[in-house]
Amino acid sequence: MDTYQLDRAHVFHSWSAQRQLDPMVVSRAEGVYVWDDSDRRYLDFSSQLVFTNIGHQHPKVVEAIQQQAAKLCTVAPHAANDARSEAARLIAEVAPENLNKVFFTNGGTEAVEHAVRLARLHTGRFKVLSQYRSYHGATGTSITLTGDPRRWRTDNPGAGAVHFFGPFLYRSAFHAETEQQECARALENLERTIQFEGPETIAAIILESVPGTAGILVPPAGWLAGVREICDRYGIVYIADEVMAGFGRTGRWLALDHFDARPDLITFAKGVNSGYVPLGGVIISDAIAEDFADVPYPGGLTYSGHPLACAAAVATLNVMRDEGIVQNADRIGHEVLGPGLRELAERHPSVGEVRGLGVFWALDLVSDPETREPLSPLAGVSPAMKEVIAACKENGLLIIATMNRLQPVPPCVVTDEQVADGLAILDKVLDVADKHVKA
Repeated sequence: MDTYQLDRAHVFHSWSAQRQLDPMVVSRAEGVYVWDDSDRRYLDFSSQLVFTNIGHQHPKVVEAIQQQAAKLCTVAPHAANDARSEAARLIAEVAPENLNKVFFTNGGTEAVEHAVRLARLHTGRFKVLSQYRSYHGATGTSITLTGDPRRWRTDNPGAGAVHFFGPFLYRSAFHAETEQQECARALENLERTIQFEGPETIAAIILESVPGTAGILVPPAGWLAGVREICDRYGIVYIADEVMAGFGRTGRWLALDHFDARPDLITFAKGVNSGYVPLGGVIISDAIAEDFADVPYPGGLTYSGHPLACAAAVATLNVMRDEGIVQNADRIGHEVLGPGLRELAERHPSVGEVRGLGVFWALDLVSDPETREPLSPLAGVSPAMKEVIAACKENGLLIIATMNRLQPVPPCVVTDEQVADGLAILDKVLDVADKHVKA
């Protein structure tokens, strides 16, 4: 049997109705391109699941994994090893002041689980607040904190999650007309939620610094600083979820660097080693780490700080510094990708809004520009959106498509010419979307 047949016979895929799947077989990848089993090349504007920040098969990272495998493939987490120690140092180096400890996990959802556990132990409280438009993972607590419809079927009312509306001017829950109004009203709503839930019951507020899966929702100026002030006032831990937005994606080492935010805990994964080997973690403030200086932390993972994953992280972070990859993402966003997407929006009535930073962008597709009616519903995929997604693949473009949004998120190493190629394909794809706009 070939790869496709074996997959269909034995692989159970995530987030999918198994019988309806028709997965593309990827045979190889390099830089910003992947090839299928027919040797057709695709421009990867998805970075897979928004993690190949340094592109596919970077030779220095591949070599680092090979060298680590030849020396030490694995070791129990209670032992120190050079790859883990150096990875922790480099990660702490990009964090705000007074966040110096790193607890390693295997991915983002585990990072969220442990950040919440740390916050609950630190405060002695249980509830955790998160936005409706958010994604925090797929395990017990993280899926309940997630604000999108994927949590509905596995929601656990006993998990202590409380959702609230954050700022999103284009689809404002607060009838705001300006970014300043939206920010002020969102902060007022958050504080009112805290007051009605009982401040003494709330352990943490967890926020994606820039919500990703929910639609690249760049927060207004003052939002994260306002959240920090509210957390300080009520003794609540502020958890910054940087799993998707961190490590160069927004043109900064961490997305929170755009907003001068100071969290107590930071979750990360994905871009820290471009997903070459699974890795995630929590960056812990000195104050919370001190809770466990003489009392054991009640949690751990067999593969915490796995040497192969940490070696990949060390190589990735060094490559990002040496090759100016974060700076490239910033320049591409300001000079090429952002302006190009806005130019497409001017010509295509199906594009309701363009938003983003660095190489982290979204096109909010609508069937009616006046009412802003989404091209696809909150849950499920409309026939119109299916046509748009198919047009992307037919034209050789891999892209994140969620609900009514196309999210162009190429690797941080993408060039001007490659962005131009992607924009040309999107121009054709949006012609398909335009056919579904109401006259």
